[in-house]
Amino acid sequence: MSQSPTIRDVAKRAGVGVGTVSRVLNNHPSVSISTREMVEEAIAELDFSPNPSARRLSSGKTMTIAVVAPFFTRPAFVERLRGVVSAIADSAYDVVVYDVETPGRREQYFRDLARRDRADGLLIIALPPTDEDVARFTNANIPVVLLDCSHPDLHRIVIDDVYGGFIATKHLLDLGHRLIGYLSDSPESPFGFVASRYRLQGYRDALADAEIDFNSDYHVVAIDHGIREARQAAKGLLQLPVRPTAVFASSDTQAIGVIQAANELGLRVPDELSVIGYDDIDLAEFLHLSTVHQPLFTSGAEAVDLLMEAIANPSLPTRHIQMPLQLAVRQSTAPLAQN
Repeated sequence: MSQSPTIRDVAKRAGVGVGTVSRVLNNHPSVSISTREMVEEAIAELDFSPNPSARRLSSGKTMTIAVVAPFFTRPAFVERLRGVVSAIADSAYDVVVYDVETPGRREQYFRDLARRDRADGLLIIALPPTDEDVARFTNANIPVVLLDCSHPDLHRIVIDDVYGGFIATKHLLDLGHRLIGYLSDSPESPFGFVASRYRLQGYRDALADAEIDFNSDYHVVAIDHGIREARQAAKGLLQLPVRPTAVFASSDTQAIGVIQAANELGLRVPDELSVIGYDDIDLAEFLHLSTVHQPLFTSGAEAVDLLMEAIANPSLPTRHIQMPLQLAVRQSTAPLAQN
């Protein structure tokens, strides 16, 4: 059985030293273009595949990126993770995803991953770190990028959820609705989630601009994030003595629950009830759901690009990138019916 080619074989074929081949494999900038091409040609001719463990030892890196994400079975998180995996696929890095289901698990991961021997970089999705967490990351000298959450001392890719809540509600107002409900998770989350709270603020701002008083009866909180829980919460909302003619749900998942509740109560969507969601997950288009589109997949990919840049350049100034939002108007919203 013939032996697999070694890095020494590549060096001999290319007429360079082993150190030069190592620098090419690790994308070191000191190698000239002509030398890099000779080494890459030798690698191709020999069908050389570097040993991952050896590369890690020679580079002093783990060649791993850690991603900490909550409830990554939820559609919006799944789509962000798809973007993350897509961006990493063509790199030399592996990705390890840590699923956070409890606040205690979040604290454990933040503590354990603040070490360069665990990962070369850390991507955190929707879980705002505390000042203490940030100090730990800084002391460990580990690059960190936040996605869908924020801290002024860390690189971050965010959306403006206040604006998103505003444009969702204004869409309903522009259709003539004045009795508008808002269904969401609890604004006070043990994980530090802020999206529902900010979208609520946007909802209230839009109502205030239209000179409509906020009605606390029209804000209902689902006991958990899911279609079933949203359907149950929406039933109470839609059976009020004076029910809303439109509902803004803080996620597409919850909007689907609202539509199910309407169907069970004999209310036609959108003729008798307009419903708008948030996120624009794949299922939203299939169900013709009006929603606020945020670039879930793209934001995951851009977060990886930013993290790679931070790994390559530890002195990179702190970056704050805000992703765009836009309305996706479909068939679940319609002008208020005139009686």
